[in-house]
Amino acid sequence: MTIAEIFETMDYGTAPESPSMALAWLDRHDRAFGHFIDGAFTKPGKARFDSLSPATGAQLASLTEATQKDVNAAVAAAARAQKGWADLGGPGRARHLYALARLIQKHARLFAVLESLDNGKPIRETRDADVPTAARHFYHHAGWAQLMETELPGYEAVGVAGQIIPWNFPFLMLAWKIAPALAMGNTVVLKPAEYTSLTALLFAEICLEAGLPAGVVNIVTGHGAVGSMIAGHKDVDKVAFTGSTGVGRVLREQTAGSGKKLTLELGGKSPFIVFDDADLDSAVEGVVDAIWFNQGQVCCAGSRLLVHEAVAARFLDKLMLRMARLRVGDPLDKSVDLGCIVDPVQLARITRMVDRGVADGAVLYRADTPLPDSGCYYPPTLLTGVEAGSTLAQEEIFGPVLVAMSFRTPEEAVQLANNSRYGLAASLWSENINLALGLAPQIKAGVVWINCTNQFDAAAGFGGYRESGFGREGGREGLYEYVKPVWQKTLKDAPEAKPAKLVETGLGGLSGIDRTAKMYIGGKQARPDSGYAMPVVSPKGRLIGQVGHGNRKDIRNAVEAATGALAGWQKASGHLRAQILYYIAENLSARSAEFEGRLREMTGASAKAAATEVQTSIDRLFTAAAWADKYDGQVHSVPLRGAVLAMKEPVGVLGIVCPAEAPLLAFVSLVAPAIAMGNTVVVVPSDIAPLAATDLYQVFDTSDLPGGVVNIVTGHRDELSGTLADHYGVDGLWYHGSRDGSARVEKASAANLKRTWVNNGKALDWTNPTQAAGEALLRHATEVKNVWIPYGE
Repeated sequence: MTIAEIFETMDYGTAPESPSMALAWLDRHDRAFGHFIDGAFTKPGKARFDSLSPATGAQLASLTEATQKDVNAAVAAAARAQKGWADLGGPGRARHLYALARLIQKHARLFAVLESLDNGKPIRETRDADVPTAARHFYHHAGWAQLMETELPGYEAVGVAGQIIPWNFPFLMLAWKIAPALAMGNTVVLKPAEYTSLTALLFAEICLEAGLPAGVVNIVTGHGAVGSMIAGHKDVDKVAFTGSTGVGRVLREQTAGSGKKLTLELGGKSPFIVFDDADLDSAVEGVVDAIWFNQGQVCCAGSRLLVHEAVAARFLDKLMLRMARLRVGDPLDKSVDLGCIVDPVQLARITRMVDRGVADGAVLYRADTPLPDSGCYYPPTLLTGVEAGSTLAQEEIFGPVLVAMSFRTPEEAVQLANNSRYGLAASLWSENINLALGLAPQIKAGVVWINCTNQFDAAAGFGGYRESGFGREGGREGLYEYVKPVWQKTLKDAPEAKPAKLVETGLGGLSGIDRTAKMYIGGKQARPDSGYAMPVVSPKGRLIGQVGHGNRKDIRNAVEAATGALAGWQKASGHLRAQILYYIAENLSARSAEFEGRLREMTGASAKAAATEVQTSIDRLFTAAAWADKYDGQVHSVPLRGAVLAMKEPVGVLGIVCPAEAPLLAFVSLVAPAIAMGNTVVVVPSDIAPLAATDLYQVFDTSDLPGGVVNIVTGHRDELSGTLADHYGVDGLWYHGSRDGSARVEKASAANLKRTWVNNGKALDWTNPTQAAGEALLRHATEVKNVWIPYGE
């Protein structure tokens, strides 16, 4: 093409990046790799699989499929290295992370080219986004390593972290996982995706160059079964996974009852919301970045376009014009906008889903964009005329496919945005900052971008709600995923609590009057659905009362009441919630003698012990009230002309299953911080000594607590906890009971991936505020939502 022709057409010429250095690196390894274990590469194994270029189908390298023996060796190496790595201290670890960051920058071009060859994403994205952000994570977490002793006092490393990463951001996800783990003193065994393992193996080389101690980082390659071996290994203390929601469920079930910490960053169907006052041209560019960045193979891709009806036609016209200018082609061409789909399997899945959607009535638009003759390419696609409940609008396509719908009011926009089982991210476009900031807290998503999209930084946490997983990566909030309280290792097994044998059935002078304590649901006392009652027996075998025998329907009613009360309680100010908690404490204090007597009767406690439990319960209420308006979020420092607000939001409807011991204190210690943070709760009190909880009904009624904020269902602990774990309307579940019960709760929670906090059969010291009060419980009671707000003209 001549210069005159270029000026005539204004077309781009090609700008190819040479792959020679990356291919030379592969050749130095004879295009065959083993694993990286205990500071050295193993010889390539007999069981191999190929890493292929999605652009050409050519073999890039032969990789080794890990066996159980390989995984055992990697975990053993990590376990041996962990104590020495932790004992090196934060400043010592910081120097290693800093060295890794510098070496990533030194080899940035090699990483970028190798990533594009292996994954198929455009070189512009790997060069300008993925690799620099990966280096940023190591720099940022080098700082946290330096500060760990002063900023996270009382915490220590979890141990060996098993990390399983996806193929869409191979090197960036490695950095997201490894940097915080190493900073906090953990060692790691990482499995990259089978399609895209090469940059992980290059990273192993720079670990050697940086002088990282042997065993601190171990990398094993293979298919999904290898990830399962890592997650199921008895010496792995923490599992971190990024990938599909289906595999996340499997890992939740596999790790249930093991005591392993678990972080899941899963799928999404993120809304991209455009209001009529938005800068439409900027919003069009935002859509390009939201859904066609990395060919739409992004968990937080803005794949659901919601446009205000008043501007929908105009906006879609602008978007179609922009689509016509998108270039699809060789990932190593710096002038292309979209590269390849990662593998023919994924390409076939995208094609199948779109074809099915069109058959169901969706209207398809594609620009006349030329595609290369060979390779895994798919054109940018827009689908309109889609129903909100259709498969295309609900299921993750994970490709360059945008589904568009319209809305009329902000309220409808929120309803459409939240009409999803996912909750990873959202993007809001409006020149009315009051509108945008008003809607951001209403959208169920872990990240909300205002007038921007796909913004990421090591200083700001990332993670989702609902079936997008739980836990955060990045920011201060992400550090807690890789540490545990020092006191946790001192916990002893909870004693097996059994009710005393009933030997005396009389209730004294009240034996002729029915004193059965009812349920407490929606601010009212309710009879149990079963129609049956359970005896409450003193340690000496005397019948001292009866409570309702709760069942599945009682839990259903309680969850409905909690759900109905949630919106109002969340909107209540922290100041108002604090006042109500103070009022509850005052009313409990006024009846302290009555509750002391009840505790002595139910548990056989001494007068002094009973008085201590009541007074400590009152203190816990005051502590929760004090925190209600003080557990603040943060403004994260990110490389953006703007602000990132880390907002602490309630989890939602929490199920709380109390231990048998400390029937009043444990109940209050769990319920008070939960409602202080704006959650509503369904509580199963001690099934051996429940009368301390049922005696609180009148305290709640006289303390201005809105109906439905606290709901109490008495009955057998493990029967009711199973129902709570199964219930899709329960957003989180705290369980303090047996080890087997903990396992059942975690396994059942996989259905909707609700957050869980279980004791794994260990007994907390409920009198110890370090264990049973303070910020640790508040973190369990809240989600962190990061809201990105750029500013300036």
